[in-house]
Amino acid sequence: MRVVKKFGGSSVATTEKIKNIAKDIAKNYKHGDEVVIVVSAMGKTTDELIKLAKEISKTPDVRELDSLLSIGEQQSISLLSMALKEEGCKAISLTGAQAGIKTGGVHTKNKIESIKADRIENHLQNGEIVIVAGFQGVNENGDITTLGRGGSDTSAVALAAALKCECEIYTDVTGIYGVDPRVYVNAKKLDKISYEEMMEMANLGAGVMETRAVEIGKKYGVRIYVGQTLGVETGTYICDNSEIIEKKAVTGISINKNVIMVNLENFSAIPKNVATIFNNLAEHSINVDMISQNEVENVKGSIGFTCPLTDEHFLNNSLKDIKKHIPEIELTKRTGVIKISLVGIGMISNFGVAAKVFEVLSDIDAQFYQCTTSEISISLIIKESDAVKVVERLAQVFSI
Repeated sequence: MRVVKKFGGSSVATTEKIKNIAKDIAKNYKHGDEVVIVVSAMGKTTDELIKLAKEISKTPDVRELDSLLSIGEQQSISLLSMALKEEGCKAISLTGAQAGIKTGGVHTKNKIESIKADRIENHLQNGEIVIVAGFQGVNENGDITTLGRGGSDTSAVALAAALKCECEIYTDVTGIYGVDPRVYVNAKKLDKISYEEMMEMANLGAGVMETRAVEIGKKYGVRIYVGQTLGVETGTYICDNSEIIEKKAVTGISINKNVIMVNLENFSAIPKNVATIFNNLAEHSINVDMISQNEVENVKGSIGFTCPLTDEHFLNNSLKDIKKHIPEIELTKRTGVIKISLVGIGMISNFGVAAKVFEVLSDIDAQFYQCTTSEISISLIIKESDAVKVVERLAQVFSI
């Protein structure tokens, strides 16, 4: 059997943990499996490297920052290779570039364009375990690049696609839950979740998996297993919708605290003004999320939208510019809010989901400020102080 296994930063945070992982991988090796390992940097190494860079410069050169950040994964792969050799295994560590991972885009946020897996295949044929540095690759100029936060997941799934095998993601959680157990203690672990549902939940704020990794899995048909490092419990498979027999109306609830809501009122909401607003937000690199607009015909209108709270500084600058272009506009910001999103591919065939959601809000007297929907999701902006009681009640109603 051939498999790609990925271990996150918390799983390789200490040399003792690395030794324990090596002992476990050695069992696969001695069983005759072909194993490729992808690892992240140890613990908080990436954060520490970023901190060092910012002690030198408030705005570090991104090419040099990529070169610096890649050190973390290279440390992990070398130590794990040494540990595997101590267990009597043949092993070799490869950087992203050595593993044939070609990337494109801007530094610190590159995307994988292709993988030439010949060297990995040769090492596997030679009976070696191959340990690949996650989160990194090389661009057309031969420069080291990184893939952004969560990039090691993307590296692992992309390698599994290139090597035509399954991918196992190991972390400090026992699997994927319908709702964050820290918010709802009776949350149920999912045996399976579809690619579409996992992508939607990741996009809407669930932090278990990186969206790009799931996209690659769906595109190339890579089954992704998410489970606890060295854990005994069975984890969760991210797979094709056809594998899921019971399609619940709601599979999961994602919770996103990184939200600020903006209302723009008392202006003519003609297409020209709306274009001015959103072009300006884009120029200030604001990642706009939920958008709502009332129906207007040559009258004063209003638009509401949300964006990450972490973008507030850039948002303030953008709103000042918008006011200059549209002087009559009234701008208000609402913080202390949270986005709750219900996700389920079963919504396509189950009626009355929205009705139940609003019934819950009514029963517990929880106000909502904005609502948007997609084919498989319903998202609400509510008061952060109402989050726990709303999530708990929704989880109970939909048996999540």
